[in-house]
Amino acid sequence: MQMTTTDGVQLSYDDTGTGIPIILLTGIGGNREIWTAQLKPLLTQGYRVIRLDARNQGASAHTIKGRRISRHATDLAELIAQLQLTTCILMGNSMGAATIFAYLSLFGTQHVQAVIDVDQSPKMITDTSWSYGFKSLTWENFHEQLRHPLGHSTVQRLPDDTYQAVQMANQAHPYDAQLNYPLLLDHATQDWRDVLLNFHQPCLFVAGEQSPYFDPAFATVSAELTPHGQSQFIPNCGHVVMAEQPVVFNQILLSFLASW
Repeated sequence: MQMTTTDGVQLSYDDTGTGIPIILLTGIGGNREIWTAQLKPLLTQGYRVIRLDARNQGASAHTIKGRRISRHATDLAELIAQLQLTTCILMGNSMGAATIFAYLSLFGTQHVQAVIDVDQSPKMITDTSWSYGFKSLTWENFHEQLRHPLGHSTVQRLPDDTYQAVQMANQAHPYDAQLNYPLLLDHATQDWRDVLLNFHQPCLFVAGEQSPYFDPAFATVSAELTPHGQSQFIPNCGHVVMAEQPVVFNQILLSFLASW
């Protein structure tokens, strides 16, 4: 399915099932097929699953327009409006979670029942106020560090069906890291802790215990910032938790969704 944003960019998404909508957002450089292992469990439980490819990723248009988190948040708001969703659950991995925090900051919580953050610290840069940034990123080095490849995000082999779906999407729509570098810089400089402090719906932080990007302790600390925060660590996986350990992740996800 396709939608055209107010700045004229075509975004690709899929929309399956009925019931409470849950929107899945992927990290930078990824495509929506990374959520393959979540589709069947969520549909079986009666959820409507919507997976969005961000601009410059997957099957969505590649463009110089809107290479900033605020525009990604606006894209999410426009998707919610186009689909006429009165309420939804938002789940994002990596920068997908940051997009959710930007959405909450700009558009509020009127349409949001709950949020699931999958291995994304609310602050990417480590400084005297925050010890849980991305790798060794600091205010002094982030411009240069982010010019280099981010390195392997996973420590476990993905299930065959997920791997094949992701690879096919990558081959059909190659990712251009240089084109999206301004977005990565914008993502890196944000601080969403104030958003968490004012978010009063259920919020789950899931961390991979062997994440090559973040200290998994960020999940506990982040959950303590928001009134109804919870945290979970999943062993034997890296940054792409839902694809590396889908059985355990899905159990945690469905238990969280059922708890309220």
